[in-house]
Amino acid sequence: MIPSIEQEILIEAPVDVVWGAVTEPDQISSWFTNAADIDVREGGKGALTWTDRAAIDITEPVTAEITVVTLDRPRLFSFRWAYPEGAVPREGNSVLVEFTLTPEGESTRLRVTESGLSEIDWTEEQKATYAQEHTHGWSKHLADLVAYASVKDRAAVK
Repeated sequence: MIPSIEQEILIEAPVDVVWGAVTEPDQISSWFTNAADIDVREGGKGALTWTDRAAIDITEPVTAEITVVTLDRPRLFSFRWAYPEGAVPREGNSVLVEFTLTPEGESTRLRVTESGLSEIDWTEEQKATYAQEHTHGWSKHLADLVAYASVKDRAAVK
């Protein structure tokens, strides 16, 4: 069984800055993806596309379809991805990605969790590869988010 993928970081920027960075398509494409097109509302659909921002080597763009599950400003943003094309994403056929934001003084603690991988109908090898790639990917992308949010916060102060 593959456990959840969880990573947590402290970002030296206020919650509203980090919230914008993880929910607004034009900001998501500044630290996570190369392109983001999301209807940012519960049940909204979207697509995230990676080219040179991908954490693994890819030869062609990779697009992940997503569906927004929770939008609880400024505390929780979640979406489902990795579901079969044309399927309605739900528990058992997709992975749930959750961004949980907690203020800590002038900073924000961000926890990213990917859960539901063990319930997907993939081989154990596919699940292990996914977990390994995404653990590495979140490390890279969250480091990029730390840098992006601190610059964004400094720009907002000016």
